[in-house]
Amino acid sequence: MPAGSGTPGELDPAGELREIVGDCVHCGFCLPSCPTYQLWGEEMDSPRGRIHLIAQILDGARDAAAAAEHLDRCLGCMACVPACPSGVRYDRLIEAARAWQAEAEPPPRPRPAPRSGAATPAARPLPPRSRRERAFRELIFATFPYPARLRLLAGPLRAAQRTRLDRLLGHGEALRRLAPELAAALRVAPRAGGPANGPARPPRGRLPEHVAARGPRRARVGMLTGCVQRVFFPQVNVATARVLAAEGCDVVIPAGQGCCGALSLHGGRRAEAAGFARSLIGTFERAGVDAIVVNSAGCGSAMKEWGDLLADEPGWASRAAAAAAKVTDLSEFLVTLGPAAPRHPLALTVAYHDACHLAHAQRITSQPRELLRAIPGLQLAEVGDGGTCCGSAGIYNLVQPQAAAELGERKAAAVAATGAGLVVASNPGCALQIASALASAGTPLPVVHLAEVLDASLRGRPAGSLL
Repeated sequence: MPAGSGTPGELDPAGELREIVGDCVHCGFCLPSCPTYQLWGEEMDSPRGRIHLIAQILDGARDAAAAAEHLDRCLGCMACVPACPSGVRYDRLIEAARAWQAEAEPPPRPRPAPRSGAATPAARPLPPRSRRERAFRELIFATFPYPARLRLLAGPLRAAQRTRLDRLLGHGEALRRLAPELAAALRVAPRAGGPANGPARPPRGRLPEHVAARGPRRARVGMLTGCVQRVFFPQVNVATARVLAAEGCDVVIPAGQGCCGALSLHGGRRAEAAGFARSLIGTFERAGVDAIVVNSAGCGSAMKEWGDLLADEPGWASRAAAAAAKVTDLSEFLVTLGPAAPRHPLALTVAYHDACHLAHAQRITSQPRELLRAIPGLQLAEVGDGGTCCGSAGIYNLVQPQAAAELGERKAAAVAATGAGLVVASNPGCALQIASALASAGTPLPVVHLAEVLDASLRGRPAGSLL
């Protein structure tokens, strides 16, 4: 067995991963669905290629450095999961691989040497990333799940935008070469007036903890405010609460809610994700709601996995499963509830973007379109790229900026080809990525959330309020 690898039993004690690997028949149906395979045509950058790498890791026979590179290139978009005729749970495999990579990182302080006769800790199956990569990732995970910390970064960002320093640095060749992650962050950062030439945003303010239903009460729901959504897109949360109230829902918005754990879970940091999940589960349990409505695709996807995440924790397994069963995407919830409030016309042609963690992970595609088509005067234009990932993918556009930029260019071209005047997305990362890509391509369009379009229609606002 090569040095630096764990044994199969250590990596897969229950044999679950080996069973999933065995489900793959290497048919190739996943290849057209995979964005990185589309970009490079490399077998090891396809789902079945990565499954082969994971099988080699489980067997202890592989080139660790090469395997880490190809696994890191995966967006985690999950487009291959619904495309697979054998039902291979690739999501479980890539999540495990990311956990191996996270575990490979050296701890912040040296571990004490084992006592004489004590077992030597098991070696990690993948090599650690570079010091710079580790530092950048730690900065992301120490900031993005904490809205208060994220707001501290917003001040310098706004100052850089006012002086146009962000554009100078973000498009500078030297910065792209020396610090591509920082250049990518500046490129996709939200503008002060919205993601890209969008409407003026309302003051941030603070949402009340309770928004009463308009008319007869039909449900009592909790609303997730999120982290990035709360800081950079507060208008989306305001619109979500208004739409739910207009449809007869009492909306409970717990003031103390924290991160749902999505960023950590999708980054392979399961213990960290579990901590966030336990806290938020308790928060919504105390709220006593019928459903937990989520307006961010990545958050909803992770929250629906709470039952699996905490399945082995005594005292939490049943609570996590019960909370996960209440989680519902905004579009999913509204279609199931049925309309009550009248829609007013919006003379718009909109292009709807399928966020990966909504379309592929949650299998929600028809509901947002049904809600948009129900608005009088609105024309829905389909983006002709088969729902390919835009390149955002959690932190992917920050840690894999070149691949993300190429995918962003493709998405921008596909969106522009629709002739739409507005883009609708249901995930904050997608909104930032698509807006940035459209602006870079010279075809800037406003990118808004489904909740904002519904809110404008329900309130009788003019179409121009979204442009």
